[in-house]
Amino acid sequence: MELRREVLQAEIVYPGSDHPGPTSVEVRWDPLTGHTARLVTSPAGALFPPADLGALATLAEESRPTCPFCPERIEQVTPRFPAAVWPEGRIRRGRALLFPNLLTYGHYASVSVYGAELHALRLGEFTPELVGDNLAVQVAFVGAVARHDPAARWASVNANHLVPSGGSLFHPHLQGTAGPFPTTFQGMLAEVPVERFADYLATERRLGARHLGSTGRAEWLAAFAPAGPAELRALVPGAPTPAELDDELVAELGRGISTALGLYAELGFESFNLALYGLPPGHPLLLRMLCRQNPRPFYRSDVMYLERLHWEAAVDLTPEQVAEQAGDRFRG
Repeated sequence: MELRREVLQAEIVYPGSDHPGPTSVEVRWDPLTGHTARLVTSPAGALFPPADLGALATLAEESRPTCPFCPERIEQVTPRFPAAVWPEGRIRRGRALLFPNLLTYGHYASVSVYGAELHALRLGEFTPELVGDNLAVQVAFVGAVARHDPAARWASVNANHLVPSGGSLFHPHLQGTAGPFPTTFQGMLAEVPVERFADYLATERRLGARHLGSTGRAEWLAAFAPAGPAELRALVPGAPTPAELDDELVAELGRGISTALGLYAELGFESFNLALYGLPPGHPLLLRMLCRQNPRPFYRSDVMYLERLHWEAAVDLTPEQVAEQAGDRFRG
């Protein structure tokens, strides 16, 4: 498999100079879908400023009094599933609690909080147990929907953490969807030949620059053509849909996601997106997660025309830098 990349070079006359100087941008093609990403160098330094922990604490306190997911409101203001889907109405495991999403992004849609009392979590505070339990209730939701409605075979588990990621509520949570149709990206992945996933993983193992290691059954990578800052991927052969994840694999993914969020915190980020895609039989399960802009009173959104109109990302943190920072932490 070829991991295609092209460096495009030009010249401009920089401020304060009378002579042309070099510029460059690297274009990379994703080995699975073929979409392109651009690795840029910002002359002014990092595109995104580091997290402002004071601003984060202020947002937490300002949002707490009206938060529907906090202990004094969650049981009264959140909906329940019909008994035909889940007899108890809501799904619980450890501190995690899952219920239907009032904003129905899919035929069946869910929200699950890590804990009603956990209104504010920095990325370094997402323990393997918290992540594993929240993932477990989403797996139970997808399985319950599949038993109730076999046509709802396209499932995903997702995260918007804080407002820069698209989250409308501060309280940390996951979202799940299931329905008869794939999302655009799920449909693209479903069209990728199964053997290409294996070739992609084998190529990255051989090259080593972005292969982070295995936590057991899941293989972790820094994405070659990232869709955003510090995109990480995990491939899990033998479990094409979240409903097929057993307790051991849920716990393993919980450890891996917790480890990734700790890495993001070290890199100076506090906001992220995550997607765990259900795919047709024979395909591996694919997890993708990436960082977003940090919450600040005034900040640059990392969504611009390249992302929304061209479906390309402009990032200044290379996959190789992410892999170097990750070190041996994924090698179990």
